[in-house]
Amino acid sequence: MPATPVFLITGASSGFGEAIAQEALARGHHVIATARGTCRLTELESAGATALALDVTSDEATLAATFRAAHAVHGRITHVVNCAGYLLEGAVEEASGKEVFDIFNTNVLGTFNVARAAAPYLREAAKEPGQMAALATFGSLGSWLSGAAAAHYCSTKFAVSGLTEGLAEEFRPFGVDVCCVEPGYTRTPILANGADGVNHRVKTARQLDVYMHQETDAAKMRAALDAFSGNQPGDVVKCAKVIVDVLTKEGVAKGRAVPVRLVLGSDCLDVVRAKCESTLKLVKEWEAVSMSTMRDSEAPREEI
Repeated sequence: MPATPVFLITGASSGFGEAIAQEALARGHHVIATARGTCRLTELESAGATALALDVTSDEATLAATFRAAHAVHGRITHVVNCAGYLLEGAVEEASGKEVFDIFNTNVLGTFNVARAAAPYLREAAKEPGQMAALATFGSLGSWLSGAAAAHYCSTKFAVSGLTEGLAEEFRPFGVDVCCVEPGYTRTPILANGADGVNHRVKTARQLDVYMHQETDAAKMRAALDAFSGNQPGDVVKCAKVIVDVLTKEGVAKGRAVPVRLVLGSDCLDVVRAKCESTLKLVKEWEAVSMSTMRDSEAPREEI
């Protein structure tokens, strides 16, 4: 009989992290909820979670110490879910070097940091007979389609999805499942401007007039983000149920392998299909040119 799963979740103070933590707790799983500060984890603590401070951008030694402390709570860590991340709104020309570094540091390097720190604990858990071990990262609809005024965020999500595919191959021999969750527009605070006390949607300090005119794609994207905020069609609670099902191979995922990329939401499904079709169309259109760049075959040598 496998031991009770132990979920370590980053970014658990709101959005997907909080919803996944609540779902795991409701199923009787152990949860170690983490965020940069524990003051916003009191509700999860009341529900039975252990709260720990964890900043995914911390140095290697600090993260290692935090994972040791987390492991000591229940003597194991079986599932790690990295939900920490935010959105940077602004055209590429508008963003400062620091603003770009900061979002990549959290969304991409933070994912790498968590995976590296989690690896030995997940390998250890997977050795136990019948015990599952899994790592989940967070991509997005933006992993498949970028856009004006959101290129920084989308490029981090492209990177996370690519990183996850590599991690899946590295962890597979040890029996550790790896999944990149790629949700569409889901009703979380990510598009709100500090509505829950934390700014998940950061706007570049510099905003140039040339990108603010209504006819530009950047201006249209800003307006779309405003319109979607609080009106996203995806249900984070329903998403959390599917995610926990997938990571534990229960419910809708029973008898199925953990997918490397888990697309959630009809809007994300539409984007993935359109992206695949447009890419295949592009490949076909340029196929002859692409093939023309190959080296000519060597002429067969005459037999002596």
